[in-house]
Amino acid sequence: MNRLTIVMLAGALLLGAENRKQTFTGVITDAMCGADHSAMGVKPDAKCVRECVKNGSKYALVVGGKVYTLSDRQTPEKFAAQKVKVTGTLDSSSNVIAVDKIEPAR
Repeated sequence: MNRLTIVMLAGALLLGAENRKQTFTGVITDAMCGADHSAMGVKPDAKCVRECVKNGSKYALVVGGKVYTLSDRQTPEKFAAQKVKVTGTLDSSSNVIAVDKIEPAR
Protein backbone atom coordinates (compact mmCIF):
# COMPACT_ATOMS: atom_id res chain seq x y z
CA MET A 1 0.00 0.00 0.00
CA ASN A 2 1.34 3.41 -0.82
CA ARG A 3 1.29 6.39 1.53
CA LEU A 4 -1.58 8.17 -0.22
CA THR A 5 -3.84 5.14 0.17
CA ILE A 6 -2.98 4.83 3.86
CA VAL A 7 -3.65 8.53 4.48
CA MET A 8 -6.98 8.34 2.62
CA LEU A 9 -8.08 5.28 4.62
CA ALA A 10 -7.13 6.92 7.91
CA GLY A 11 -9.08 10.04 6.97
CA ALA A 12 -12.14 8.02 6.02
CA LEU A 13 -12.02 6.18 9.35
CA LEU A 14 -11.80 9.44 11.28
CA LEU A 15 -14.74 10.96 9.40
CA GLY A 16 -16.81 7.83 9.94
CA ALA A 17 -16.07 7.88 13.67
CA GLU A 18 -17.50 11.38 14.05
CA ASN A 19 -20.82 10.37 12.49
CA ARG A 20 -21.24 7.38 14.79
CA LYS A 21 -23.73 7.41 17.65
CA GLN A 22 -22.07 7.70 21.02
CA THR A 23 -23.20 7.77 24.63
CA PHE A 24 -22.11 10.68 26.83
CA THR A 25 -22.59 10.68 30.61
CA GLY A 26 -22.75 14.06 32.29
CA VAL A 27 -24.98 16.71 33.88
CA ILE A 28 -27.69 18.65 32.05
CA THR A 29 -26.98 22.37 32.21
CA ASP A 30 -27.30 25.38 29.94
CA ALA A 31 -24.72 26.67 27.48
CA MET A 32 -24.31 30.01 29.26
CA CYS A 33 -23.56 28.73 32.78
CA GLY A 34 -21.89 25.46 31.88
CA ALA A 35 -20.71 23.74 35.07
CA ASP A 36 -20.85 26.83 37.31
CA HIS A 37 -24.20 28.44 38.16
CA SER A 38 -22.90 30.65 40.99
CA ALA A 39 -22.66 33.85 38.90
CA MET A 40 -26.40 33.87 38.25
CA GLY A 41 -27.36 33.73 41.93
CA VAL A 42 -30.35 31.47 41.18
CA LYS A 43 -30.78 28.41 43.37
CA PRO A 44 -31.12 25.48 43.01
CA ASP A 45 -29.08 24.72 39.88
CA ALA A 46 -32.08 23.12 38.14
CA LYS A 47 -34.00 26.39 38.42
CA CYS A 48 -31.00 28.31 37.06
CA VAL A 49 -30.77 25.99 34.06
CA ARG A 50 -34.46 26.40 33.24
CA GLU A 51 -34.36 30.19 33.71
CA CYS A 52 -31.29 30.56 31.49
CA VAL A 53 -32.91 28.48 28.73
CA LYS A 54 -36.12 30.47 29.08
CA ASN A 55 -34.02 33.61 28.51
CA GLY A 56 -32.33 32.34 25.35
CA SER A 57 -29.56 29.95 26.37
CA LYS A 58 -29.57 26.37 25.05
CA TYR A 59 -29.56 23.12 26.97
CA ALA A 60 -26.12 21.58 27.25
CA LEU A 61 -24.31 18.62 28.77
CA VAL A 62 -21.23 18.96 30.98
CA VAL A 63 -18.91 15.97 30.62
CA GLY A 64 -15.79 16.39 32.71
CA GLY A 65 -14.52 19.82 31.73
CA LYS A 66 -16.29 19.96 28.35
CA VAL A 67 -19.65 21.54 27.57
CA TYR A 68 -21.64 20.17 24.63
CA THR A 69 -24.75 21.96 23.34
CA LEU A 70 -27.76 19.67 22.89
CA SER A 71 -29.99 19.72 19.81
CA ASP A 72 -33.07 18.66 21.80
CA ARG A 73 -34.96 21.68 23.16
CA GLN A 74 -37.61 19.88 25.24
CA THR A 75 -36.45 16.60 26.80
CA PRO A 76 -33.53 18.07 28.81
CA GLU A 77 -35.90 20.29 30.82
CA LYS A 78 -37.07 17.41 33.02
CA PHE A 79 -33.44 16.41 33.65
CA ALA A 80 -32.11 19.90 34.49
CA ALA A 81 -29.05 19.68 36.79
CA GLN A 82 -29.27 15.86 36.88
CA LYS A 83 -26.73 13.27 35.81
CA VAL A 84 -27.85 11.61 32.57
CA LYS A 85 -26.75 9.46 29.64
CA VAL A 86 -27.21 11.14 26.27
CA THR A 87 -27.06 9.04 23.13
CA GLY A 88 -26.48 10.87 19.88
CA THR A 89 -24.07 12.04 17.24
CA LEU A 90 -21.42 14.65 18.05
CA ASP A 91 -20.55 17.36 15.53
CA SER A 92 -17.03 18.07 16.77
CA SER A 93 -16.73 21.29 14.76
CA SER A 94 -19.62 22.92 16.67
CA ASN A 95 -19.63 20.79 19.87
CA VAL A 96 -23.33 20.03 19.30
CA ILE A 97 -24.78 16.62 20.10
CA ALA A 98 -27.69 15.62 17.85
CA VAL A 99 -29.72 13.91 20.56
CA ASP A 100 -31.41 10.56 20.00
CA LYS A 101 -32.13 9.68 23.62
CA ILE A 102 -31.69 11.06 27.14
CA GLU A 103 -32.06 8.82 30.19
CA PRO A 104 -31.08 9.02 33.85
CA ALA A 105 -27.57 7.79 34.63
CA ARG A 106 -27.32 4.97 37.12
